[in-house]
Amino acid sequence: MTPQPPTSTQDVLAPTRRPGRVSASAYRYDLDGLRGIAIALVVVYHVWFGRVSGGVDIFLVLSGFFFTGMLVRRVGDDSGPSIRAVFTRTCRRLLPALVVVLLAVAAAIVLQRPYTQWQTFGDQLVASLLYFQNWRLAWTSADYAAADASVSPLQHLWSMSVQGQFYLAILLVIAAVAWACRRAGRIQLVRPALTGVIGVGLVASFLYALAATHIHQPWAYYDSGARLWELLAGALLALVVDRIALPLVWRRILAVAGFAVVVGCGIVLDGGALFPGPWALVPVGAALALIVAGAGSGPQPYVVALLGTRGFVELGSLAYALYLWHWPLLIFYLYQRGEASVGFGGGLAVILVSLVLAWLTQRLVERPFTTKTVPTTATRVLTRVWTPLLALGGVALVAAPVAWTQHLTHSERAKPDTLALDPASYPGAASLFDGLPTPDAPMRPTVLQAPHDIPQPTADGCITGMDDREVVECTYGDETAERTIAVVGGSHAEHWMPALDVIGKARGVRIATYLKMGCPITVEPEPLLGDVPNPVCGEWSADVLDRLRDDRPDWVFTNSTRPNPDGAGDVAPPGYVGVWERLADYGLPLLAMRDTPWLHDDGVPYSAVDCIAEGGDPEGCGMPRYDVLSPVDPTWEAAAHLPLVFPLDMSSAVCDDSVCRAVQGNVIVYHDSHHLAATYVRSTAPELDRQIGAATGWWS
Repeated sequence: MTPQPPTSTQDVLAPTRRPGRVSASAYRYDLDGLRGIAIALVVVYHVWFGRVSGGVDIFLVLSGFFFTGMLVRRVGDDSGPSIRAVFTRTCRRLLPALVVVLLAVAAAIVLQRPYTQWQTFGDQLVASLLYFQNWRLAWTSADYAAADASVSPLQHLWSMSVQGQFYLAILLVIAAVAWACRRAGRIQLVRPALTGVIGVGLVASFLYALAATHIHQPWAYYDSGARLWELLAGALLALVVDRIALPLVWRRILAVAGFAVVVGCGIVLDGGALFPGPWALVPVGAALALIVAGAGSGPQPYVVALLGTRGFVELGSLAYALYLWHWPLLIFYLYQRGEASVGFGGGLAVILVSLVLAWLTQRLVERPFTTKTVPTTATRVLTRVWTPLLALGGVALVAAPVAWTQHLTHSERAKPDTLALDPASYPGAASLFDGLPTPDAPMRPTVLQAPHDIPQPTADGCITGMDDREVVECTYGDETAERTIAVVGGSHAEHWMPALDVIGKARGVRIATYLKMGCPITVEPEPLLGDVPNPVCGEWSADVLDRLRDDRPDWVFTNSTRPNPDGAGDVAPPGYVGVWERLADYGLPLLAMRDTPWLHDDGVPYSAVDCIAEGGDPEGCGMPRYDVLSPVDPTWEAAAHLPLVFPLDMSSAVCDDSVCRAVQGNVIVYHDSHHLAATYVRSTAPELDRQIGAATGWWS
């Protein structure tokens, strides 16, 4: 029995053909099998290995190949490709399953997640439905290499957004080229013209991907411009594959090599940290090799024939729905169980449930909208039922987040307090270092206010962005004072600014800021942001160190420790010590601030705001002190050879002897999982003032 062509939206299917010579105009069952293998690898690597397999890159190549091939074949028609007809057909293939999954995710979010997360997820629901989720994620540069309970259940839809944007762009390009050639009476030049246009676009996108990956790989991972070359590689092959006639022996070599690379890519390469740069050529090249290997008449290579067997083809037919379902199921499972990984049994359950939901979605949702045969009564009924329901669901997915955002915008509970809190009712950190009593009073800021309770430089635009290297200098405290403290580094140096500003104004000290997101100042030329190279941070740091050498502030203030990546407590990283040594060479004394505790549950970060919104108490939403702080500040030992380093340790203003609470003295301590809330930092000003005075000798 000849397998029926699947209705997966990955290919926006070409008309069904009988097997024979395989070309851009014949249906490629083996490529459905390739898609089946690729989706299986994506799911397995996501669920059990926390890595990117390269399967998504293969999807992108196949999408470019199939969609472009379909459009070019239509250029031969009298009217050419109809933008409206292709757009409508593509929407019928893409949207029904997507809307069903998004509605299910929205329901799960409301039932499982705290209301403090609804706005963020609502924005992502709209972005996913309207195909700009990749840009939404790029702005946050979310880590997609591994799943955990803190990751968005919609994060995987970045690739669907990239594909959707490509479909629209290539449709317009091909329609424009066809129109121009037809007007010139040279319709036969469509393929050569498109080959040139697509070739130029491929090269430009690849060069852009090289540069973007070098500058900021997490951004480039989601960037449509950096991903375009993968789709255009498939598109270019669709234009020329009919002209490729390799001997069978070479096709066999390509098939075996391509298949081996597809299966082994995720083992050798960590795509989440490397793609879409030059290493993405590995899965892209493997996909292209398998396409070429099957493009020939007569006997097919064994691997090509194997991929065209029914099992792989059926798996390929589920690829789109399986891709949509597996990630949110995995994330919701991890969140519900509060675990960092699923284990074998849990992972198997996630995969089996994903397969069942994918099969039901493909049969009951996708097929009624994509069937090519005369529809049966059941199909007509399903189509008539689904059409209004999905239309209403799509409207709801946009309207509900917009309404919730408007509610928050006009809610008094979401607006930051404009007046200072009464220190008697809200002692904050003073309840720790001064032992002030904590009366019964509602927590402030509220859980809706806290995420916006940020330090002045962020609010003022006085912190360099993640992808920028320009040094932004601002002044706080007493801006006319002669004495200067330069606050240098990333957001963990910045979050002390509310207290430093108060101290500067009271003590006659100018507070100069040199800050950059995600960049503790470093002497390393290519530091890491997590596990990803962050060369822009190195360039920015070099510029800042030069400015400090030339400007010569009286003191430099920056962080001295980070959480221990290998266990409990905190450490002074060697990269930090290198900065201290450089400052010592310049003769600049350093106020080395110990970092504050990061909230996590077995390595999975969680937000204090969300924990409290879910009904958690201050201690339960906090951390045991010795899980996050070493018994002695590691700065002392690391700086023993540097007499110009003066450690500051504000642990006693955040934690007591046993626990670091999420709420202290009726004031929430964190506005997320590891940044202190500005209101709480202001309450630490007396203790920070005492420590700075003792270190500098400026006051006692």
